[in-house]
Amino acid sequence: MDKRSLTERDICTKFILPAIRRAGWDEMLQVREEVYFTKGRIIVRGKLVTRGKAKKADFVLYYKPNIPIALIEAKDNNHSVGHGLQQGLDYAATLDIPFVFSSNGDGFVFHDRTGRSVPIEANLGLDAFPSPADLWARYRAWKGLDAEAERIVLQDYFDDGSGKAPRYYQVNAVNAAIEAIAKGRDRVLLVMATGTGKTYTAFQIIWRLWKAGRKKRILFLADRNVLIDQTMVNDFRPFGPAMAKLSTNANTIERHDGTKEDLPLALDKKRRIDTAFEVYLGLYQAITGPEERQKLYREFSPGFFDLIVIDECHRGSAAEDSAWREILDHFSGATQIGLTATPKETEYVSNTDYFGEPVFTYSLKQGISDGFLAPYKVIKVHIDRDVEGYRPELGQLDRDGNEVEDRIYNSKDFDRNIVLDDRTVLTAKKITEFLKESGDRYQKTIVFCVDEEHAARMRQALVNANAELVAENQRYVMRITGSDKEGQDQLGNFIDPESKYPVLVTTSRLLSTGVDAQTCRLIVLDRAVGSMTEFKQIVGRGTRVHEDTKKYYFTLIDFRGATSHFADPEFDGDPVQIYEPREGDPITPPDNAPTAADGEDAIPPTPGEDEIIVDQPGFPLPSGGGQRKIYVDGVGARILTERVEYLDENGKLITESLRDFTKTALKKRFASLDDFLKRWKSAERKQAIIEELEAEGLPLDPIAEELGKDLDPFDLICHIAFDKKPLTRRERAENVRKRDVFTKYGPQARAVLHALLEKYHDEGVLNLDDANVLKVTPFTTMGSVVQLIKAFGGKEGFEKAVHEMQDALYQEIA
Repeated sequence: MDKRSLTERDICTKFILPAIRRAGWDEMLQVREEVYFTKGRIIVRGKLVTRGKAKKADFVLYYKPNIPIALIEAKDNNHSVGHGLQQGLDYAATLDIPFVFSSNGDGFVFHDRTGRSVPIEANLGLDAFPSPADLWARYRAWKGLDAEAERIVLQDYFDDGSGKAPRYYQVNAVNAAIEAIAKGRDRVLLVMATGTGKTYTAFQIIWRLWKAGRKKRILFLADRNVLIDQTMVNDFRPFGPAMAKLSTNANTIERHDGTKEDLPLALDKKRRIDTAFEVYLGLYQAITGPEERQKLYREFSPGFFDLIVIDECHRGSAAEDSAWREILDHFSGATQIGLTATPKETEYVSNTDYFGEPVFTYSLKQGISDGFLAPYKVIKVHIDRDVEGYRPELGQLDRDGNEVEDRIYNSKDFDRNIVLDDRTVLTAKKITEFLKESGDRYQKTIVFCVDEEHAARMRQALVNANAELVAENQRYVMRITGSDKEGQDQLGNFIDPESKYPVLVTTSRLLSTGVDAQTCRLIVLDRAVGSMTEFKQIVGRGTRVHEDTKKYYFTLIDFRGATSHFADPEFDGDPVQIYEPREGDPITPPDNAPTAADGEDAIPPTPGEDEIIVDQPGFPLPSGGGQRKIYVDGVGARILTERVEYLDENGKLITESLRDFTKTALKKRFASLDDFLKRWKSAERKQAIIEELEAEGLPLDPIAEELGKDLDPFDLICHIAFDKKPLTRRERAENVRKRDVFTKYGPQARAVLHALLEKYHDEGVLNLDDANVLKVTPFTTMGSVVQLIKAFGGKEGFEKAVHEMQDALYQEIA
């Protein structure tokens, strides 16, 4: 057997796998081949959506399921034994795997990423592959695991037998948290972008610690009732009768599969606690409050819980005198795990100050790059009043007959201090226009407004703009805010992919965090967002991919310039602590206190100002007063400009221009026109170049459509990337005919070549040398495939003649 003639897969099967077996690895439990660990980036250009290539490791070796410790990158025997090592190291860094091997079937090159081996990189024979015990011993030493810590680290993951497996980054997060806790760390922070499965990750951590007997009583805290309920019936369901909710209100919840379930409660009607459960889930708000009688958590002894998991821990737990922090301080002896997509880092409040540096971070940018999260298109709409401001005419009266203060009002004032109804109507009209033009008026949409009163007016404007759909079902447009019970009752339906209504939802802050709206395709910002934390949370409402409904990306329409946060270096960067509070500094500013990073558009630091409920002029304000809004009628508003932008692969915004995008991508691939021409000329199959571009998410058909010209891919690339005047396929075919390059062939061969040229002219076929083309008209009327090939002296002669014709086709570059 000639080893060099074998494919890479043959090398894996005949040489690498036997070597692994001989070293003592269990093929069924410890060895996985062709492990795809990303989904492939979703790439959006206009209405064209493609997926990039998913990353795949040839072999991953596990000491136990979901505890990966080695990776092998294989190559065929025409490559050197270490050829795949750099690729393997890149994959291992992503998968957090310490030991990397490369092989071509002759042996292995071993690289120890822990740096503890001497030398770090070594050549090994096929019979010298390390055993599981050998690599685990090295792993243990590297991690500093004693016998007790090892026992916890090796505790099994939960497996329900359905085949559901955690994603690679969830495995990394779970293992990092378990190892930290096993070694005695009692404050742990996990930073995972919205939509990446924080709750499922938390479940696996809790399950393993609980099953190992390391943690026996657990408290899971969240800040939304719907989060607690859905967690209990879905991700946490395996805890079964050991689990209960800290609430007096019985709930019947529908599971993902449509079945209904009553939630077990740990409180009776007199708020007495049943201490017989082991896993408790509760709302911060339900177990603490400003009054002493509301502080339910004090009914538990400080040592009752030995593990507390805090979901969305950016929402107040970092501040030393916050109500939520009381709970953490009361159970200070417990191990505490914070989960967040956006660690809060301001001059005054810091999560990393409390929890320490994150043991694991998985960013929005990484999630989009891996294809697990949906990318998004941004549409910026500039309204004249926002850009130019509004100054009332002398003596201008408001709706109540009072004179409007003479000053210039700008976008920060609109809907907070002064209301221009025409602006609201225009915004609703623009949203409706987008829905109509997109071809889907039933795409789930969240409109973020300045406050609840603005959300009520926006709802009304959207109802009027979509009257015919509201007539079909009044729930087509709804307001869902903190004070609106009817709206809140529909929250479950809004986030349910199976439920058609409600479709358009207006809100102020209620939906900005924690709501798992998988099918949300449109997010509208009609208020300033000063806090980077809140901005990331709002963006996160749309980042979930929902393949069943073909939701691969979402759109963000920005009326208020909130997307200026994209230009901030902190957007989707690693969490950074600015500095610790100094003596005498305020500790707990309002949630949206402006910081240097927030810039001029920061939300003013007055707490709760934009949550004042004013349903209509004259509605009594809550006790304690509040700022009166001015309502001015008859002031027009119009759209100044619209720009559509996309995030590129580095997370930067680029203006939507398929042409510009294509030019940049092509120039990355082909350094110069000469470079492209050499590549095109040397490619026996021109189609192969087009297929490579498509695999990288760069199909050429859409750009041809945009140009509206009947161009060959060759001309498209020369024109778009290198500014060459394109020739049409007709012009190229005519040039070949004029040069009469077929004279050296006999009549039948010439007829075939002329017909092939015509086929190129009409259909743009690139793989003309494929003999199968001779099986269709007009060739079938000229003779059999064998006869036509024979006219060229055989297959080789046919292919040579076609390649010469193709060279002649592409000879001229205008």
